[in-house]
Amino acid sequence: MCGIFAYLNYNVNRERRYILEVLFNGLRRLEYRGYDSAGISIDSSLSASLSRDPNSPLSLRVPPLVFRQEGRIESLVKSVYENVAATDLDLEESFCAHAGIAHTRWATHGEPAPRNSHPQTSDPGNEFLVVHNGVITNYQVLKETLVRHGFTFESETDTEVIPKLAKFVFDKANEEGDHGVTFSQVVLEVMRHLEGAYALIFKSQHYPNELIACKRGGPLLLGVKEFSEGIAASSFHDFNVLKNGKPKELFLSSDANALVEHTKKVLMIEDGEVVHLKDGVVSIFKFDNDKGKNCGALSRTASVQRALSILEMEVEQINKGSYEHYMQKEIHEQPESLKTTMRGRLIRGGSCKAKSVLLGGLKDHLKTIRRSRRIVFIGCGTSYNAALAARPILEELSGIPVTMEIASDLVDRQGPIYREDTAVFVSQSGETADTLQALQYASENGALCVGITNTVGSAIARNTHCGVHINAGAEIGVASTKAYTSQIVVMAMVSLAIAGDTISNQERRDAVIDGLYDLPNKVRDVLELDQEMKELAKLLIAEQSLLVFGRGYNYATALEGALKVKEVALMHSEGMLAGEMKHGPLALVDENLPIVVIATRDACFSKQQSVIQQLHARKGRLIVICSKGDAASVSPGGLCRIIEVPQVVDCLQPVINIVPLQLLAYHLTVLRGYNVDQPRNLAKRELLNELFISRLRLLGQVILMMLLLALKVKAYVERPQVNRDEDRTLLRTLQNVPPVEGPLEQEIVGQSAGEQTGGWQGEGVLNEETPSVLLPELAQTQLELPVNPANTEGNAGLEERPESPISSSRIPLTEVALSVSFISVRS
Repeated sequence: MCGIFAYLNYNVNRERRYILEVLFNGLRRLEYRGYDSAGISIDSSLSASLSRDPNSPLSLRVPPLVFRQEGRIESLVKSVYENVAATDLDLEESFCAHAGIAHTRWATHGEPAPRNSHPQTSDPGNEFLVVHNGVITNYQVLKETLVRHGFTFESETDTEVIPKLAKFVFDKANEEGDHGVTFSQVVLEVMRHLEGAYALIFKSQHYPNELIACKRGGPLLLGVKEFSEGIAASSFHDFNVLKNGKPKELFLSSDANALVEHTKKVLMIEDGEVVHLKDGVVSIFKFDNDKGKNCGALSRTASVQRALSILEMEVEQINKGSYEHYMQKEIHEQPESLKTTMRGRLIRGGSCKAKSVLLGGLKDHLKTIRRSRRIVFIGCGTSYNAALAARPILEELSGIPVTMEIASDLVDRQGPIYREDTAVFVSQSGETADTLQALQYASENGALCVGITNTVGSAIARNTHCGVHINAGAEIGVASTKAYTSQIVVMAMVSLAIAGDTISNQERRDAVIDGLYDLPNKVRDVLELDQEMKELAKLLIAEQSLLVFGRGYNYATALEGALKVKEVALMHSEGMLAGEMKHGPLALVDENLPIVVIATRDACFSKQQSVIQQLHARKGRLIVICSKGDAASVSPGGLCRIIEVPQVVDCLQPVINIVPLQLLAYHLTVLRGYNVDQPRNLAKRELLNELFISRLRLLGQVILMMLLLALKVKAYVERPQVNRDEDRTLLRTLQNVPPVEGPLEQEIVGQSAGEQTGGWQGEGVLNEETPSVLLPELAQTQLELPVNPANTEGNAGLEERPESPISSSRIPLTEVALSVSFISVRS
């Protein structure tokens, strides 16, 4: 959704020009995450010199420089250097220590504009600056509270509340005599009042040459580059690397892509951690939401120890090399990415040994998966299509029913998930918003959660019970290509692992394993169609619509091919199940509409031949993808445009068939003059749309409240007179309850079942405690919601399920003003 980056040099002299270029290059590496606006913040000359004396009065310091610009990164670069020239800022000035932050934005709150770009600031003096990736779901409540305390807001973003809240916390602590409040204490208190998913980096005049990073849900990494002799050869797991205070450069980034050119020593920051960079030392604190709620001062949290790890990535992986675009590069990398995906996992024994698959991440859970009542694939977009392509082979080999769920739809309708289910979550990034919410829902309902992702250390990798990394390598183009084919291959190997070594399907398993070994070479062959697909794209450049028909294994190919065309070429395209052609889509067919039909050799081949005949009879403009040698079979009379692809085992054919459609989408986009790697309105990773979901839930609560109230009024009117008299007595009693002074002044706490009185289930009482000494009006309401009971039928013999990695059945409700009315009518 957004990319955040920071650079801090300690006891290493760096010129301002060098610092700017490091920040700009970091943003360029992250631009695929958002590209409608960008911004950076660096120190001015006077503020930097005074920052060497922490005791210098704030009134003497010049605020940090903030540059924000609408448009892509290069627009920001141009704007910064124009401002530098206009103000005579010395680019050659050297800094022994300096902290700079940067941000590239994908707009969620407020239009792309400088005022809505990051860094967002606390005040005109830039006392606190923040760059943010994610969504703050309770920002409106925080904003209203801060306005009452005299703050004014300039932007339409949810982020602006964060630096202003930091300033409020800092000023409040100093008013109460706590002049030694640390940067980490301020940030921990700010986190206590934030809801949503976020990754944040803080910079402040009050804490010169320091940075604070924290996260809850969003990805964030720390990179460490040392300069002292002897340390460079030290162990990557040496805790002293973070604590030695010797000359070093420190980097913070949303993605490893921006770190690999500087260092391979990284720390993956975990949810709830606060990382404080000061004097060359990295201190890590664990956020505890309960600690400090009822104490009279800011809490002091003990630091924790973490070890660095080695980043398994090369700079060449994130460069375009000889290719013009990342999407083009990633399409042509697929033979190698498939090899990497399968490396060490396929066991091709000799004449006496059976062929098999070894997936270390699943081996301890295979027995549980085999006993599942069903397997549920859950994903979004391309990941959903990959799972759909793998579903037939999994059902065939395992004999277990497999169902498909779009993550957002599963969460919206609260579909049934049981303890005996295995839920498989597929996501390239491992950070997809809807998939994470579905993961939490499935975990709360007791299902075994399996992750399939391309990103080590991602939220899905951390929060599932087990899983498999697809190892496709960095994918920077927004439109997923090589991750899609690697996902299909991984799920085919998962199917083989679950099937085990049963004799009944041994021949089929051996054929699939042989097909996997040959697959990279077959993909390399189909890539030779590049020029042919470019010529086809020239014929389709002026078209407005495209239909893609597929069936069986290739229904997913039709969906994915159409998705690629629409997301990068900005052409309307639809993937359709060929079996449904006569139930509506046939009405669209004429001599002008281009139609792609996937008719490679499999169990559905004869049916696809019939589809081609019907479309041809209605003068359809057909483009047929078929197996080599089948041109005459699918195009009688030679009236169709034929694209021949290599033949492989049917369950792996979708990997082959999607490549021509990827090439077609790429060339269509280039010929139409659009940006292939950064399509309109899209970004690589979606990080939590909880704000919109929470508002929809609130709207649903209001509607439910009104309906229930209407029913109660109707029931009251229809009741006998004696019952009405009793109700009037009860109403007079309830009217004696003291009114709530403000929507945020009290905490509503749902009573337990044993405390309920008067037959009102879940009736609320007022609690006079104020959870935060600094912001008592920001107390958050939490209602205990029951978790759906697991279906206990057929549990005999099931292994004990590990404790859910996401244990959250408490849902915060910030709209306290409405919650009073809602609780009172819930019965």
